Amino acid sequence: MLVLLPPSEGKAAGAAGAPLDAGALSLPALTDAREAVLEELVGLCAADEAKAQEVLGLSDGLKGEIAKNAGLRTAGTRPAGEIYTGVLYDALGLASLDAAARKRAERSLLVFSGLWGAVRIGDRIPSYRCSMGVKLPGLGALGAYWRAPMAEVMPEAAGDGLVLDLRSAAYATAWKPKGEVAGRTATVRVLQSKTVAGVEKRTVVSHFNKATKGRLVRDLLSAGLAPAGPAELVEALRELGYAVEAEPPAKDGKAWAVDVIVTEL
Repeated sequence: MLVLLPPSEGKAAGAAGAPLDAGALSLPALTDAREAVLEELVGLCAADEAKAQEVLGLSDGLKGEIAKNAGLRTAGTRPAGEIYTGVLYDALGLASLDAAARKRAERSLLVFSGLWGAVRIGDRIPSYRCSMGVKLPGLGALGAYWRAPMAEVMPEAAGDGLVLDLRSAAYATAWKPKGEVAGRTATVRVLQSKTVAGVEKRTVVSHFNKATKGRLVRDLLSAGLAPAGPAELVEALRELGYAVEAEPPAKDGKAWAVDVIVTEL
């Protein structure tokens, strides 16, 4: 099972450890593409604070992120699983997983990133600010930039089992499963169910969406479940107590659509 996650906008502070070794990150075929983004991002943030603020879409309160980006090559690193924070990662609770579940997480979780393309949770990276929605002056929109490099590495990374896609829309632009891989991909949406005047209404609510995705990944890892495909995923989630509705693709080469229905966190 390969689980595709979005990163978090907010990130933990860096560490006093060794600086980045881009060549040591997972998916080494992405090294050149990573270096190109890193080079432009660092140069932009070191040279022109006002331009960097505009490009990165930062409020005045987040201007400190620009200096952080300018120092990425010498900043201390820590495992990506410690860098990414926020609702999804709080619910996932990597630090409190038992040893066996942690090993499963290190094998199966892949976090998409505007700067790195994608990293595993054990990869050591510095704290940074660069979303997939950023359009760098030289490289252009990062979602489009990453498509070709990711298309080269992701079919192999996906292996021959389930691909559980929990990415947000911006990060899904960097790689779309195709062909045989798409057929064993499940794209999950979390819907909050409310009854108003006797009529059920379902909506996507960000907090419910992120928290539920983090929790269901934790539950799968803790239970030692590795569904072989989308149909088996639906069964596994129901066994874990989730209300799930699934829609198999209408034709080959398309991902399954899986809805998880929640009424409360």
